[in-house]
Amino acid sequence: MTGRYLEDFAVGQTFRSGRLKIDKERIKTFGAEFDPQPFHLDEEAARGTIFCGLAASGWHTAAVTMRLLVESDLKPAGGIVGAGFDELRWSRPVRPGDELRIESEVLEVRPSRSRPAQGLIKVRTTTLNQNDEAVQVTIGNLVVPRRPT
Repeated sequence: MTGRYLEDFAVGQTFRSGRLKIDKERIKTFGAEFDPQPFHLDEEAARGTIFCGLAASGWHTAAVTMRLLVESDLKPAGGIVGAGFDELRWSRPVRPGDELRIESEVLEVRPSRSRPAQGLIKVRTTTLNQNDEAVQVTIGNLVVPRRPT
């Protein structure tokens, strides 16, 4: 697997993805398996909830974001290897027919003190809908190998 090494990342760099359309049946299927609440399963029942209609589970949005991140132009060597999140926020519901994309910004780059062959990059990833409205914002830490000597 090829890609960018720690030394190839700099604070302020931005990376983008393509788009992925959210299908009503996938919202229901994901909800039924992983988050079986009425607002993820049934349009009629969802109308009477805080969402006022069918909405994707936040975890569905997170899974779609992961797919978009892997397919984006970020491309760390060794793949997208997470070391955890500092922040995860869902700012608005994702609806059937929404087209999601991501923008990622490098916030920090630092070599590991305990593992000299790797380091961490802190990345803010914003998932946007077709109206450029943020639906999810994460600040995550990715493990990235250093360039071999």
